[in-house]
Amino acid sequence: MTQLLESASATWMLGAIVLLLSAWLVYRRIVGRDHLRQVLNEIGYDRIDDLIVPDSDDGEIQIDYLLLTSHGLLILHIKDVQGVVFGSDKMQDWTVISENRRYTFSNPQPALYDRVAAVRQIVRQVPVEGRVLFLDGAEFTKGTPSMVCGLDELLAEFGEKDKAAAQRKIEAFKPHWELIQKKSHGGA
Repeated sequence: MTQLLESASATWMLGAIVLLLSAWLVYRRIVGRDHLRQVLNEIGYDRIDDLIVPDSDDGEIQIDYLLLTSHGLLILHIKDVQGVVFGSDKMQDWTVISENRRYTFSNPQPALYDRVAAVRQIVRQVPVEGRVLFLDGAEFTKGTPSMVCGLDELLAEFGEKDKAAAQRKIEAFKPHWELIQKKSHGGA
């Protein structure tokens, strides 16, 4: 009987731990998405999600987020990984090591270069930048590759303290923004 009670208690404890861990992961994902939304609203004066634009080979390229910022247009490719990321500009595959898992994914930079080039083909007179945005939970212990950032770095680079000056820049970019909206599909 005692053994049965100990087994039931252990099962209950394990279930409670799994439930708490699951709740924590859901909470973290919601908070992470809220932080992403806050930063995008802070730096972007307009935004198109899941944009599809023509590429130079008569094909199409999908863009996670295209933002109209006071610095020009910003293409964001979002990576939501948890753990230590090992990657560099020259590595073909990047590796993520978390507490209980190790996996690789293709270096996202070449695809980002293609996205930036496709948008530049449409709006030639506007600065177009691209960033691979790693959400909270990714850590680059061996250095961060170029065009890669976290939310705080993105805000520091593209945030604008002088909102009046930013608005004047935005107005200058508006005709080009409207052009990209006309040439694309799948977005706004």
